[in-house]
Amino acid sequence: MKPRVIPVLLLVLLGALMCPAKDKNSIPLTEQHRIELIRTFNADLVYIRTQFPMGKVGLTIKEGKISPNGEALARLLSMWGPSVKPGDRAIITQFLLKDDRIHLEINGGPVKKTKWYQHIQVGMGGGGITPGGAPDQTNNPRGSYVDLVFPHHLPDMTVDELKQMLFPVFDFDSKSPVEAYLESVPPKVKEAITNHQVLVGMNREMVIYSKGRPEKKIREKDGETDYEDWIYGEPPHDVDFVRVVGDEVVRVETMKVGGDKVVKTEKEINLSGPTVATAAQQENRPAKAPTLRRPGEEAPTPGPNVGPSRPAPVPDVPAPPGHYRASADR
Repeated sequence: MKPRVIPVLLLVLLGALMCPAKDKNSIPLTEQHRIELIRTFNADLVYIRTQFPMGKVGLTIKEGKISPNGEALARLLSMWGPSVKPGDRAIITQFLLKDDRIHLEINGGPVKKTKWYQHIQVGMGGGGITPGGAPDQTNNPRGSYVDLVFPHHLPDMTVDELKQMLFPVFDFDSKSPVEAYLESVPPKVKEAITNHQVLVGMNREMVIYSKGRPEKKIREKDGETDYEDWIYGEPPHDVDFVRVVGDEVVRVETMKVGGDKVVKTEKEINLSGPTVATAAQQENRPAKAPTLRRPGEEAPTPGPNVGPSRPAPVPDVPAPPGHYRASADR
């Protein structure tokens, strides 16, 4: 090689190293990847990893962060309730690629869609009727959406890359609701549910996934605090008494076969994020219970020898099956 060629090659290599590599996010979405994304995600079934609020406000993912979150999401959930919650199965009913975002609707979206024939009126003399009834522009209680927002435009991406971006809200790989739910809880809670244990600080849904629906439930009152005791097991086996106040486990008492009693009241986990009453806990109870007393008549005060009334059993909570029943139900 001639001596003059070596300096030239060195300059070329040095220039290549100094030039910054082209950022993949600056490359627009190719037509081939666009078609693959639409074919994969349109009408795809997913498991939910976080709560979606009911109503016209959905979720937004930008730079890996979900909004609304924290107190803002808690307000929406307490006001409207959850549309879907972790472990639920949903279907992507609309997949749109826009200028700077990807819009995905689940379970029909937040608003009921109208049929094509509901835009037609048939009639004479200035009056008309709509075949199939007038369009109903009410909210869809099971539908919502998520927007995946990018800085300027849609960058080029593959199917697997988009699944990774949507992982905060959707689980594409789980095979069952239990598996999807376990991926959405803290590691300590996941281990406890896998071992069918109850921790002080769990919510109702976690207990049901861990132990299943309780065989017996008893509602009691301690001063001004209402609570429920969920009872698992019968003698001659271990019996667990799980005390629930609101949506939180505050006490776990286990009666062993040998007669030993183990009581846990210290909080073992702290759940971050909003905790709202799900459909499993909401009860339709009147604001004021009916009574046979006359207006102004007060309830009689029980005597000192009168014991508490017999607790009434609580109706079963309609909730997903327990972890140990998942394989049998499917």
